[in-house]
Amino acid sequence: MDWTIWLEWVIKGLVLCLVLLVGFAYLTWYERRALARIQVRVGPNRAGYQGLLQPIADAVKLIFKEELTPSRVYKAAFLLAPVLTVVPSLVLAAVIPLGTSFNLFGREITLYVANLNVGVLYLTSIASIAVYGIVLAGWSSNNKYAMLGGVRATAQMISYELSLGLCFAIAVVMGNSMNLNEIVTAQKDMWFVVIQPVGAFIFLIVTLAEVNRAPFDMPEAEQELTAGYHSEYSGMKFALFFMAEYQKMIVISMIAATLFFGGYREIWFLKDTFLSVDRAW
Repeated sequence: MDWTIWLEWVIKGLVLCLVLLVGFAYLTWYERRALARIQVRVGPNRAGYQGLLQPIADAVKLIFKEELTPSRVYKAAFLLAPVLTVVPSLVLAAVIPLGTSFNLFGREITLYVANLNVGVLYLTSIASIAVYGIVLAGWSSNNKYAMLGGVRATAQMISYELSLGLCFAIAVVMGNSMNLNEIVTAQKDMWFVVIQPVGAFIFLIVTLAEVNRAPFDMPEAEQELTAGYHSEYSGMKFALFFMAEYQKMIVISMIAATLFFGGYREIWFLKDTFLSVDRAW
């Protein structure tokens, strides 16, 4: 295989990781500002203009924070759990098509890392790996609160896997393919959300449960289980759990857009409108 292909994959992977990291950082900033406005507060506004440097300040704080590892934990599993949680959220995005190809220095560049014929199966498989990270975090902490939080989070995520799989199956059947590029192409005339609104609505509910957002935020258990499965984590290990949650939100939004909202393609009825106006002129 040509070394330039490997180089292209590496560059695409690094760019994708960078985009997800920046997206995670400023999604947290936006959420904090929005919640502050709802609660008639100011929100983060000290670091930089309107608090725009707050995510960087938080990252620096967590990097230099003391790493505490309780003596009673199962150390290997305790250290592996954050990695098993954050890696799936990064590699899920590798098969999502982000646009059409373009020419750069005589070479065709595609806006995806990998074009798999079984892309939907890949999404289903990788998404389920994060469960192991949560199970390990709860069990390896050797703490009753962390264990209960891990069991609760795992039970919720597994219970919605079947519904999530059925939602994926809807897109596969309507697109007549498991390739995400072909599913996007199949929506050129009409989005699948219009044809199958019930499936899209179920996907919305299921993904809320998958990323532990309200009203499915019980696994975090802030009141009764002292933050749940990651209660024994601090510093960058805690930041990895935090990062995984927000990156998963971004990636699941990308998956929803790909499967039900036409992906990177233009809105079909606006396309017809613009063509009609262009012909009229």
